[in-house]
This record gives sequence, structure tokens and C-alpha cells, in this order.
Amino acid sequence: MRLQQDKELAMHISGQRSAQSTRAKRWLAAAVALTSGLAAFAAAADTTVRVLRVEISDVEKRYYDDIVAEYEAQNPGVNVVFEYIANEAYKTRLPTLLQSNQRPDIFYSWGGEGLRDQVEAGFVRDLTEEMQDGWQDLYPESAVRAFTLDDRVYGAPLYATVVGFWANTALTEQAGVDIESIETWEDLKEAVVALRESGITPAVVGGQDGWPMHFYWGYLATRLAGGEGIEAAKEGENGGFEGEPFVRAGELLQSFVELNPFQSGFMATSYERASGMFGDGEAALHLMGDWDYIPSKERSMTGEGVPDEDLEFIRFPRVDDGAGNDDSFGGMNGFAVTRDASDEAVDFLRFLLNEENQREAARLGIFVPVAHGSEEELDTPYARKVAQILSESNFHQVFLDQALGTSVGATVNDISGDLAQGEITPEEAAAQVEEAWMFR
Repeated sequence: MRLQQDKELAMHISGQRSAQSTRAKRWLAAAVALTSGLAAFAAAADTTVRVLRVEISDVEKRYYDDIVAEYEAQNPGVNVVFEYIANEAYKTRLPTLLQSNQRPDIFYSWGGEGLRDQVEAGFVRDLTEEMQDGWQDLYPESAVRAFTLDDRVYGAPLYATVVGFWANTALTEQAGVDIESIETWEDLKEAVVALRESGITPAVVGGQDGWPMHFYWGYLATRLAGGEGIEAAKEGENGGFEGEPFVRAGELLQSFVELNPFQSGFMATSYERASGMFGDGEAALHLMGDWDYIPSKERSMTGEGVPDEDLEFIRFPRVDDGAGNDDSFGGMNGFAVTRDASDEAVDFLRFLLNEENQREAARLGIFVPVAHGSEEELDTPYARKVAQILSESNFHQVFLDQALGTSVGATVNDISGDLAQGEITPEEAAAQVEEAWMFR
């Protein structure tokens, strides 16, 4: 009898322990589920989108800050952080950053062969499907094409840029130079002579950084070969980049430099310094993109730059027998998304580049946006001039140091400076570009 009671007691105790164990397991499972849920919520709440951008004006930074604030208010689970790197350093650091665990989610891009290099290396997210849902329709086909490779879209356009001569009319008028009459390359050379004879530095250039000097060789090559001729050279036609237009571009650049058009020590001057020098009235001309309007003012000693009433933006002059005299030269700038970036990064990029935000950029005069209808908001005469140049252009040639890819672009920048210093002949310069293109 006692044995039976002990057995029943043992079974009762065992049952209680089993029930307690089951409850404990259920509690633990619930706790794990709750913890996982909280972790997932925390992860969602802490999503950070890092945007890497070339250094810009304070006005444009405030513009992005306002966009970020609005987006974060609408999406409380997302934090957006803009990071800025100076232009020349950006080009050298971006490839390293894309290969590291510090890669941005969104990065500034000029499209072209440089973007192709990044796509082929597996660093860039394909946005083709996302762009089909009405996003792509916001922009002209030419703008989207700059970020399209093999019929796949790998970026979205922000704005177009045009390279032209910024002119300080107070200085040109002092030398008796009528800016509006500079229509041909010979007209420009005559203006340089007149400015020198009046004791005025004709033009400032940031030769140290390479790409500002490439604007001369690149624009001359575009004027002579035309956009179609440059595409043909890429295919090896008509002598490739050793063809006559590219040799002649070097000849024209060297004959121009013989007139002593630039400031003393121009090859040791950075773009930022040259921009500030023009803003301070130290030269009459500055061959630069339309984006330099605000930066040049901010970089001047006074912070005000050349007064608007003394400021003009003129087209790069035509060249005799040039196939590209009606083409423009500049950038089609935008952003790409890195391969492993979150969907929130794509969502923010779409918000950043929407029609209203691009219209606001036009109203502020920051740049000339590409979204349809945004040109209606352009306020400054310089922005309207850029829009006019773009609308009248037969072909918009993207900067050659970007359109031809990173390695070839570096060669283009190098030969431009070497030509300006007389260190190589035009034929040698063209041969170096062709060699770089063949072995890219």
C-alpha cells in the first residue's frame, strides 16, 4: 500500500515538473520571439542610408538637409546621412570605398564608362525594374541614357551641366572686349591678347587638378570631332583617338597657351583656388561648369564674388570646320545605388529626385535639373542660358575624363596638362589617349 502511494506521489511530482518545464519552454520561446521582434523593430528603426556626394556649396547642402528632414519625418524608421568629399579626392577614393565595408548606399556618379567599370566590378544595384514604375518618365530619355548600360538602368539623373566661360564684364569692358562677340576660337584668342595688353589676366585655371585643363582639350576635341566622331573613335574608326580631330585639339590648345592666357603658376593651382580667384576679380575669364556660380562667390575673400551685374556665362567658341560646333560639353550627373544597399536607399533616392525637389533646386538656382518642367522655375540668367544651350544642342558630350572611364580619363587629364606645359606634342598626346583606350 505504502509503495503504491509513493509511486503515485512520484508520478504527481513528475507531472508537475513536466508542466513547469513546458511552461518554462513556452515562456522562453515567447521571450525569444519577443526579443527577435524587438530586434527586428530596432533594426528597422535604425536603418541608415549613407549618401556620398562631391563637395558642394553651402546653399546646396542646406537644400539636401531640408529634403532629408522631410523624408525622415515621413519615414521615422530611416536616418539619411550625406557625406562630402572634394572633387579630385572623390575620384580617387570612391573605387576604394566601393570595395570596403564602408561603402556608401548611394553615391554620386557621372555615368558613362566610369559607371560601367563599377557595374562590371559588381558594386552597383540594377534599378531597371524600379525605374519602370513611373520614375523614369520624370526625365528626358537622354538623361536616363547616361546611366543605362546594355539596356539596364544603373542610376538616376540629378542635373545636367554645361561648361562655358564665366566672364567678369567689368574687366572685359576695361580691355575693350565685347563678350557677346566672342563666337569663334580666333575671337577668343583676340580677346586674350587685348586683356593681356590691358594688364588683366585673361583666364584662371586650376591646372593642378587635371580636369579643369581637360575642359580645354576635351571641348576642342568635341568641337572638332563632334559627339558622333568621339563615339566613332571609341570603335576604332578614322584612326581612333589618334585621328586628326584629336591631334588638332592639342595643336589649338598649345597655340592658345602661347598667348600666356593663364595666371602665374596655373599648374600648381587647384580648382577651388582658381574658382575663388575668379570670384575675387583676379582674371576676366574662367572656363568652368555652370555649377561654379555659387561656389565661386563663397570661395572669394569677400564671400560675395563677382557682382551679378558684372557676370556673364558664354558658350565655348566654335572652331573652323568643326563637326561638333552645335554640340555641348558637360555632365549628366546623378546617383547610383550600391549592390547591397537597402530598399530604403532606393526609396530615398526616388524621393530626392522627384519633380518637386528638382523644381525647388531650380527655384534656388543651385543647378539646372533635368526633370520635365523644372526648367520653368529657373530664375537666374545664367541658369536660363544653360537651359538654352542644352535645348539647342545636337549632342551633349559628357566630360571625356568620365565618358571614357577612370583609367582613360586619368590619361586625358594628364595629357591636357602636359600639352599646356609643352611637355608632349599633340601627336604624342593623341597616341597616349588611344593607347589608354585600347588597354583600358
